Amino acid sequence: MTSSMTAFSRQQLEQEWGSLTWEIRSVNHRYLESSVRLPESFRALENSVREAVRKRLTRGKVECQLRFQSESNVSTSLHLNTQLIRQLVEANVEIEQITGTSMSLSNMEVLRWPGVIEEQDFDKTSIEKQALSLFGAALDDLVATREREGAELEGFIKQRIDAVREIVVNVRNKMPEILGKQKQNILDRLAELQVELEPTRLEQEVSLLAQKADVEEELDRLDSHLNEVERVLGAKGQKGRRLDFLMQELNREANTLSSKSIVVDTTLSAVELKVLIEQMREQIQNIE
Repeated sequence: MTSSMTAFSRQQLEQEWGSLTWEIRSVNHRYLESSVRLPESFRALENSVREAVRKRLTRGKVECQLRFQSESNVSTSLHLNTQLIRQLVEANVEIEQITGTSMSLSNMEVLRWPGVIEEQDFDKTSIEKQALSLFGAALDDLVATREREGAELEGFIKQRIDAVREIVVNVRNKMPEILGKQKQNILDRLAELQVELEPTRLEQEVSLLAQKADVEEELDRLDSHLNEVERVLGAKGQKGRRLDFLMQELNREANTLSSKSIVVDTTLSAVELKVLIEQMREQIQNIE
């Protein structure tokens, strides 16, 4: 299955205590890079979220964000995190001893510190489990979206592969005619200049021209690379980097074909090849 690296997923859960909303965005990236944004009261979930992403995805820049909205009509009671308050006071005393200056914390400054005030209106453990379950659903949706887009990308690439093959066949079929015309051009030029060459010398010149214009090896390599692209597309696992490398190889053969061209038709075919290869390469940048 071919997967894209670009996708978006949003999952929401409504309960009597409020609502949870997960949003996951992913874009193309050379490696897997995940960022997690959580409300302070759900900070303990970060490692579990990162691990879940790592198990399901191999490439892409993935942004995960959780929004929590408590229900306003649910009675709440504030609870102070006394352990954190003691740590803040002790840290302030230590700073005063180091700097030699008095910078005592006010009560309001302590209360404004993240995590000092805890809301105790719900079963935190239960909601954390629901948050992780909801994230799993959002991640499933993201993966499914990436796979759907990946299937579209694969279809696009296969269409270009067929177009490239058609050009390769066309150039291969035309080469005998092209070389024949070039031989006739040499004979016509010699007749125009009223120069007569020995048959052996003429054959040597024609043979030299044929060697310089011979693109059979390039055409064979183009066929081989196209076969490998199709094989990689049908394989499992990560394939974007391999496909990107194959696009470089295809482009190299198209450039050689262009440099060996002795007629306009072949030059135009090489240009069209490079256009098709570039179109594939742009889409492959999004493949995992």
